[in-house]
Amino acid sequence: MNPNGKALLKENKRYYLLDSLRGISIISMIAFHLCYDLFMIYGINTSWYFYPITAVWERSICVVFILVSGMCLNFSGNGIKRGILLNLAGFAVTCVTVIAEPNQAVWFGVLNLIGCSMMIVSVLSDNLKKIRPLSGALISFLLYAVSYDVPKGYVGLFGLDIVKLPDFLYSCKYLAFLGCPSSDFFSTDFFPLIPWIFLFAAGFYLWNFIVEKNLTKYFELKIPVLDKIGRYSLWIYLAHQPIIMGILMSVSYTHLRAH
Repeated sequence: MNPNGKALLKENKRYYLLDSLRGISIISMIAFHLCYDLFMIYGINTSWYFYPITAVWERSICVVFILVSGMCLNFSGNGIKRGILLNLAGFAVTCVTVIAEPNQAVWFGVLNLIGCSMMIVSVLSDNLKKIRPLSGALISFLLYAVSYDVPKGYVGLFGLDIVKLPDFLYSCKYLAFLGCPSSDFFSTDFFPLIPWIFLFAAGFYLWNFIVEKNLTKYFELKIPVLDKIGRYSLWIYLAHQPIIMGILMSVSYTHLRAH
């Protein structure tokens, strides 16, 4: 995702399908967070978050967001500037959650991950483009798969843990953003650079592959409403949780007064 929706223009052409994919994900994300608030924060079913289907749902949202963000970096006039802005937005989310709900605080969430990834890949883009798009995408996906459980202390393949990493890497909580969280680290929305920057890079290469194969015309498809939602995904992301919590608190207060 490029959450601010301003990176899909190239040669006066907008690739609306990327907006729509982001729109679908933002709707799914709102539904997920509504369920999280109901089941976990309000205690309706605290085991809900640990269901396998819940993990699949959550990861599907993240994967689409991050892949599309990597794809959209190819249209960004200044990836470093946009990365800084996203990091500032992510920092704002951290401040608000720390103040409003310390037990549900967000440290290095998806906005920080995408912001940092944009900056790093932008700096390295000239060198990255020396690799053929398909090869780059496959290598990035492989690195993502192999490093998927690095935050848990292992190298393997999507949960198949093969090599345990040294414990000292996880002894400093300030290395959490790299992918080495300490045992006392907690964040309700945590996306460290490892493994997620590799998925972002895969998206970056994937769009170059699409261009190489002359497939961009398929991304001009416009899906009404969804493309509009996708264009304003950053603002929706920033606003949706306070709105959901406000509605739930109002409903809860009304219910208590009624009884």
